Amino acid sequence: MKQIVQSSKNGKLTIQEVPDPGIRDNHLLVKSRTSLISAGTDRMLANFAKKSLAAKAKARPDLVKKVFEKTKRDGVSATIRAVLSRLDEPLPLGYSCCATVLEVGGGVEGCFYAGQRVAVAGAGLANHAELNVVPINLACAVPEDVNDEEACFGTVGAIAMNAVRLIKPQIGDFVAIIGAGLVGQMAAQILNLAGCRVIVCDLNSDRLEIAQYGGAELICNLSEGNPKEAVQDLTNGRGCDGILIAAATSTSEPLKLAAELARDRAIISLVGMTGTDFSYRDFMQKELSLVVSRSYGPGRYDKDFEGRGLTYPAGFIPWTETRNLQETIRRMSRKRDHRLAVEPLISHRFPFAEANSAYDLVINHTEPHLGVVLNYEYEKPDHVSGLRIPIHVSRVKKKNTCVLGVIGAGAFARTVLLPQLSKHKACYLHTVVTKTGISSEHTKQKFNFEYASSSVKSVLENDEINAVLIATNHSNHASLTADALYAEKNVLVEKPLALNRDELNIVIEARNQSNAFFQVGFNRRFAPMVIKARKKLSTCGCPKILLLRINAGQLPKDSWQNMPEEGNGRILGELCHFVDLARCLVGSSISSVQAVPARVTREVCDDLTTILSFQDGSLATIAYTAKGDTSFSKELIECYAGGTVIVIDNFKTLSVISDGNEKRNKNILGQEKGYGNEINSFVSAVITGDPPKIPESELIEVSLATLAINESLREGRRIEI
Repeated sequence: MKQIVQSSKNGKLTIQEVPDPGIRDNHLLVKSRTSLISAGTDRMLANFAKKSLAAKAKARPDLVKKVFEKTKRDGVSATIRAVLSRLDEPLPLGYSCCATVLEVGGGVEGCFYAGQRVAVAGAGLANHAELNVVPINLACAVPEDVNDEEACFGTVGAIAMNAVRLIKPQIGDFVAIIGAGLVGQMAAQILNLAGCRVIVCDLNSDRLEIAQYGGAELICNLSEGNPKEAVQDLTNGRGCDGILIAAATSTSEPLKLAAELARDRAIISLVGMTGTDFSYRDFMQKELSLVVSRSYGPGRYDKDFEGRGLTYPAGFIPWTETRNLQETIRRMSRKRDHRLAVEPLISHRFPFAEANSAYDLVINHTEPHLGVVLNYEYEKPDHVSGLRIPIHVSRVKKKNTCVLGVIGAGAFARTVLLPQLSKHKACYLHTVVTKTGISSEHTKQKFNFEYASSSVKSVLENDEINAVLIATNHSNHASLTADALYAEKNVLVEKPLALNRDELNIVIEARNQSNAFFQVGFNRRFAPMVIKARKKLSTCGCPKILLLRINAGQLPKDSWQNMPEEGNGRILGELCHFVDLARCLVGSSISSVQAVPARVTREVCDDLTTILSFQDGSLATIAYTAKGDTSFSKELIECYAGGTVIVIDNFKTLSVISDGNEKRNKNILGQEKGYGNEINSFVSAVITGDPPKIPESELIEVSLATLAINESLREGRRIEI
């Protein structure tokens, strides 16, 4: 399929051929008919992407602070890799379109059907692309008497409707709108339909005329002076009951004007991106309320609501983003005498193939414009890109080569793993699979894969591929590993291997029936410092005492790692690294696990101490916390055995203290966590057929011990392995 893609480095726009997206549960696969270019949002994204690195840093000082913190903790090399990878990500554009349903995902049966026209919403979801996969809570049916071009305004209407609801308008209220762009125009009509008396302020006389046609009782051209007196005359000296700011400006003039136009205790709803400095005296004397509108409404940015199709109790949240979208489209119906009329808001129409011209108009202001619509024209009734499942024979043979298929290419894979794999002479990158076509195509081009796809089958059913890297979210690691093993493909799966004992048994059963092997991405045991430490410890006798302190830092509240359906928490997703590291350093089997949590203060257990007992009498204590300063050292490993102390500090320094002497090694360029050695080990085992360096039984043991940590927390006791 074709999709509009913007470079985050230089802002350049292109129409690219990318793999078709695949359907998912609680989602719809739709074929675009029309999509709307939002001048304000798209122009803002494009202008930011065009900025130099210094200008981007100036615009986002919050991100610069994170870069400095990461540099201090992880070193220059790791930070540069992470920043460059982030800047290299392609950006999908668009968030409002009208489409036809092609396929319905699981859990949606009966709610939507193939062939149905729908309005769909969502940045990164309802893209300017021939095909999209959108969640059901960001889609609604389109009536027969609403045409495609009108329906693609649904998202903008939902944004306007949510901003209006926050004002809590009553019939007969005076409401002023500052900014007559698309959101302001639709808000004016919605308020008019709700029985309010609408005042619209803007600098553009043409847009003000459109607002007057849409029902505004008073229009005020801000280039001709302050409208305060005109508003006072209309409201009999009372002022406005509500003000909606839909302007886009770096100044705080809209807030200043809003305070002047407002009556005592009025509500100001901010939906446009403006400056936020305001006069305390003006707001205090009138006791004004300022509320910032959250896009389409309740549910926006809630991954459970949007991704899983969950709903809110109507008695508590009657108007969600879904209902705002539905009501916007319903109000467009021609069955109503008074309807939401968006035809006057369309200033330009372009075929999708001429999207570059459309964006040139919007970004460079080559002529006055308002609503710019892209129309999708297809030569054939059913568009198939031919990229969904690659079937071509590759340019290489499997003999003496690791022919790799990659499933999942998030930030970690693109920053750390794929650069290592792409440089490996004995590894051939065959096919990369991600959820979105734009991501897989970009990864293909950047790392020189032969094919890009959104279908896992394109890897698992391809006989040329003899190895698979699984770097998806945690929830499908076990199932994908099992499927790959059944397909006789060697597997390198990022941690964790499984999220529960049932999943672990699925992997074990698949391995028992396969001639292929699996390796888990426990890279730290391959780090040069760990290899040296293990070699030294092996000469120190038993028992060994290990202390591992991890200063992990807080995750964002909505991080996928904490979601049961995707990550299932950091104990399984990250603490497993240190269970494996302890197992590697001690060199003996884990016999029992006991974990004690700190009091939970952030809804998830990110602070705990775990004691691992080993069969040779050794002990390892793992202290894991999210409460520290992330600029401080993340990982400290201390090993005590036979009169020797070994300390690894954040994989930057290795100290060995014995007989009163200290030897210290330091990585000048920063951390070296063993990713290169891990990749080499896997590729070598694939090519030679030799057993992998990490025995699979040991990986199962480590996975079981990690699962036992959660069991110990639940049951409050020691768990025998």
